[in-house]
Amino acid sequence: MPRRKITPAYIADHIRRVLKDGGSAPHAEGVQHFFKEEIQSRGWYTGELRKVAVRFRRTIERERGLEFLVQVADKLFSGGVLEEKNFAVLMLEKVVGELGDSEFKRFGSWLSRISSWADHDALVHYLIAPMIVAKPARTSKVFRWAKSRNRWHRRAACVALIRGTRQRMFFPEITRLSNQLLSDQDDMVQKGLGWLLRETAKADAKRTVPYLMKIRAKAPRLVLRTACETLSARERARVLASKLTLSS
Repeated sequence: MPRRKITPAYIADHIRRVLKDGGSAPHAEGVQHFFKEEIQSRGWYTGELRKVAVRFRRTIERERGLEFLVQVADKLFSGGVLEEKNFAVLMLEKVVGELGDSEFKRFGSWLSRISSWADHDALVHYLIAPMIVAKPARTSKVFRWAKSRNRWHRRAACVALIRGTRQRMFFPEITRLSNQLLSDQDDMVQKGLGWLLRETAKADAKRTVPYLMKIRAKAPRLVLRTACETLSARERARVLASKLTLSS
C-alpha cells in the first residue's frame, strides 16, 4: 500500500482529532457563558492547549519547515472551533518574528474567518500586532480595516496597535484612528478602542490625558471609562467629570 502523502491538511486534520479527543465537555459548556455568539468549543484550558501546540510546532518546524507550519495553521484557522483557531495562533506566536509580508497579508485575510472576540484577539494581539511593531509601515492597514463594514476588522484596527503603544509607539496613528472610530456604535469596536486608549494612557499619560479631555464630549461612555482605568484617581475623575458635565 502506498504511503499517504503528508500535507498541511493532513496534519491539521490530525490536530483536530487530538483536540476533539482531549477536550472536556463540561468545560466546553462553561465556555459559552463568556460569549454572546454561539461558540463551538472542545473544552480545553489555555495552559494545556499551549503545551500541545508548542510540541506540534517544534515537531512540524523541525521536520517540515516554517512555511509548512504556517500552512497547517491556515487550515486550522479556517474552521469554526475556538480551540482550533487558538491552536493555530499558539503554534505561531513564538516564531512570528521570522515571518514577513506574505504572512502578514495572510493573517489579515483570516479576519474574515473570525467568529468571536476570543479568536479575534488571539490572532490580532499575538500575530498581527507584533508584526506591525516590527515594521511600522504596516500601520497603513489599520486605517483600511477601520473603514470596513465588518465589526471584527474595525476592532482589529484598534487591537493591532496595542503592542506598539505599550512601547510608546504610534501615538499620532492612535489619535487619528480614535477620531475615525469615535462614532462607532458597535460594542465590540468600542471595547477595542477603549482597550487601546487605556494602554496608551498607561504608557504615556502625559500625552493621552489632554487627548481624552479633547474627545470627552463625543467619546462613547464605554470608550472613555475604559480609557481612564489606568489613570490616577485624580486624572480619572477629571476626565469623567467633564464627560458627565458635558452630557448633563
